[in-house]
Amino acid sequence: MKNYYHIYYLIKRFIPRQMQLSLRRKLLFRKIGKYVNEWPINYRASSLPEGWTGWPDGKQFAFVLTHDVDTQRGHDRCIQLAEIEEKLGFRSSFNFVVDDYTVSSEVRRELVSRGFEVGVHGLTHNASLYRSRSEFQKQAERINQILKEWNAIGFRSPCMYRNLEWLSILDIAYDASTFDTDPFEPQPDGVETIFPFLVQFANGQKGYIELPYTLPQDFTLFVLMQEPDIGIWVKKLDWIAGHGGMALMNVHPDYLNFSGHKNLEEYPVSYYQDFLEHMLQKYQNKYWHVLPKEMAYFWKTKTC
Repeated sequence: MKNYYHIYYLIKRFIPRQMQLSLRRKLLFRKIGKYVNEWPINYRASSLPEGWTGWPDGKQFAFVLTHDVDTQRGHDRCIQLAEIEEKLGFRSSFNFVVDDYTVSSEVRRELVSRGFEVGVHGLTHNASLYRSRSEFQKQAERINQILKEWNAIGFRSPCMYRNLEWLSILDIAYDASTFDTDPFEPQPDGVETIFPFLVQFANGQKGYIELPYTLPQDFTLFVLMQEPDIGIWVKKLDWIAGHGGMALMNVHPDYLNFSGHKNLEEYPVSYYQDFLEHMLQKYQNKYWHVLPKEMAYFWKTKTC
């Protein structure tokens, strides 16, 4: 990981949030024209895995919902978000940052009891995990303790930083720190596939399943780009469905506005509701909807 990312996170807390968003917005729009043929759709990502025979029950494509919970504000909205999904017949995973805020054991238990999943999103929401191999190993010890305590088997790195080899020392069944295409992330190299894949090593290190997100992140679309509707989500979903891939979302409760009085980094929760309702209306009975842990189990049994 380049040192300037570490420097950015050291000084970030001294930069007013409005200025942070303004700078990131300008950077994004400066880059977006360069990647018009790679985002939101990278056509190379549609290649089928070797030996692919399709999704269970003959479904056309797969649909997986995940949430990274970056702040206390997001944490306190998790149950409210889960209730929206529950009413529409969906379930999702919630990935919590261990030390940046208080992760309520009651919230975790309630989510799991209602058929949702919990995972770990790092100890702190910054770049420190990948500062060095020794730092990763140090943090991994505690992350593994939390995974065991929470009975969790999934991980997603803060800010989508990643080193797939280092991640093998975590006690996980799957990681979700990659994406098919997202040139606006600090570590912008995508994996160019809309399917899960097995990460394994020739030296005997244990492997795990990698679950890339394949729909653009809500923060990019609605906070930075300030998109007025869900058109980009729908366009990408239709392309994934047409190629029989996995539509995996990462929606942050931190940025969802439930009250109608949104701040500068929120968008109406109705956008997310509209997308889920679109899924039901257009693709009813055509998608295989599972939790990340269930997708990882399916892919492991299929490829190992």
